[in-house]
Amino acid sequence: MAERSTAAVDVADNSGDSPLAAKADQATTDGVTESIDTADAAEQSSNGGDGERRATEPSIVTPELHSGHKLARRYRLEECVTRLDGFSSWRAVDEKLRRAVGVHLLPADHPRARSVLAAARSSALLGDPRFVQVLDAVEENDLVYVVHEWLPDATELTALLALGPLEAHDAYQMVTQISQAMAAAHREGLAHLRLTPSAVLRTSTGQYRIRGLAVAAALRGISSDTPQRADTEAIGALLYAVLTQRWPYESDAYGLHGLPKGVGLIAPDQVRAGVHRGLSELAMRALVNDGATASRQEPPCTTPDELVKAIGEMPRIRPPEPAFTAPPEYQRTTYQQGTYGRPAAGPGPAVSQPVVPPPPPLQGRTGKALKWAVSALLIAALGLGSWQLADTLLHHDQGSSNETGNTRTTDQDEGDKPKAPLPIKIQDAREFAPDGSPQAADDVSKTYDGNSKTYWRTKRFDDGPDLVPSVKTGVGIVYDLGSAKNISTASILLRYPGDHTTITLYAADSLSPSGTVGGMKKIATSQTSGTQADLKASAPVSSRYVLVWMTAMPKAPQEDYSGPGYKQAITDVKFAG
Repeated sequence: MAERSTAAVDVADNSGDSPLAAKADQATTDGVTESIDTADAAEQSSNGGDGERRATEPSIVTPELHSGHKLARRYRLEECVTRLDGFSSWRAVDEKLRRAVGVHLLPADHPRARSVLAAARSSALLGDPRFVQVLDAVEENDLVYVVHEWLPDATELTALLALGPLEAHDAYQMVTQISQAMAAAHREGLAHLRLTPSAVLRTSTGQYRIRGLAVAAALRGISSDTPQRADTEAIGALLYAVLTQRWPYESDAYGLHGLPKGVGLIAPDQVRAGVHRGLSELAMRALVNDGATASRQEPPCTTPDELVKAIGEMPRIRPPEPAFTAPPEYQRTTYQQGTYGRPAAGPGPAVSQPVVPPPPPLQGRTGKALKWAVSALLIAALGLGSWQLADTLLHHDQGSSNETGNTRTTDQDEGDKPKAPLPIKIQDAREFAPDGSPQAADDVSKTYDGNSKTYWRTKRFDDGPDLVPSVKTGVGIVYDLGSAKNISTASILLRYPGDHTTITLYAADSLSPSGTVGGMKKIATSQTSGTQADLKASAPVSSRYVLVWMTAMPKAPQEDYSGPGYKQAITDVKFAG
């Protein structure tokens, strides 16, 4: 049985209950099956707060399914990761699209079956890539099942917190992306109510994604009279945790220690030294503390929209500068150090070297005659050199005056010619996958290694050549040029010819852009049916980071382990400006 990814979309997280506004049930450890009686007892002991469990429901028997069972002759169940309270969660395979998916299963007569279906369909209609997407919601053969994305390359926030608190820039990115996503969901009438560290995932590209929107609460029967307040407080608790590696309540949860009992809520910058003051105050404004905040000057944030506005009023927190390692000190030779003829420094006392006196001056008539002879030779040589220099300068001035007109004309002609673009060296690169599904992230360096036999290849797609809108918004790589450069042309060598490949260059803000392609400045675009795409900007664009974005690719045959389909590979990328 294949090993289960920690990034699976699972609503039963492996932690104790938190006193969030959506306080409810104690979740069963992922991958461990417990009896319903045990789970219910744990949940009843931890109930309370704004998020409330619905009225006591009769015990529901979880459907007895096994690995290999197929749903709709398409979804093959592989591994049961959770079995709790009448529903189960599975890792499965979509045999039609050949991809891993997650599946939640519950009987059709389950008291929450209707609400789970409604929540899943509402979440699917949102279509926001910042949330783990619901792919299908079906009632069939006395079963209700919800199919969702499976993200093998993502890491739970609980796993990141186990390594320690996050840097200020990472914490800023997390709270910004999560707040903006939840604000968008609430504008469409959707709430989460189970926004815990195990519900937040960070992909390999640095994007944060939220799983279980609406569905997690529906599966567990959680509701709230103030859903915006509940989710805002949950975001505040997440920010508190990534700043301090502590849970902002007295009980331990999600692998984190709680606060000391009886002292109340303490500001993050008082729990741990070095915490960013602005983020500390933001966490306190989002957490419910009888209206109190860190400074008691700013009003609390009660909705995700208010939290987004408060983040926007903060100075932007930039990533830390890369550590500079001083080069080793240049080891000079003894002669270069000026110690030639002097003793080397040592632990013993210095020994003085005897000073050799210079030879005495020449004496007598022979010495005087020799002096006069040397002086005469020097004077003659100086006179001859001066005469030759004057003659050379005179002839040079005459030649220059005769050729002045021609020289000026030549200079003007050369000034009218445009300068050829100079090659720009690529320093680093990283795949850009805003949907959290990279193509071949480990092979991006092969596109600028100078070897045309190595390449970065996309996955195989059934639809094409245009990826938009049936497949995805595109695939691409962000290149780091080391510093801001004026980019005017690009040459991209491709592996597969055919109808057709479309490539566009964009100016990005970092190696892992936080925004979408639509918000970037376009540099140039090109469409080709051959194996080379040449792009030229109408005017040079200054940027350190350049995104090569592919939105169409030709149909190519089977090659190695890559099956036939719409795909493309980049063998070499060169920029000039």
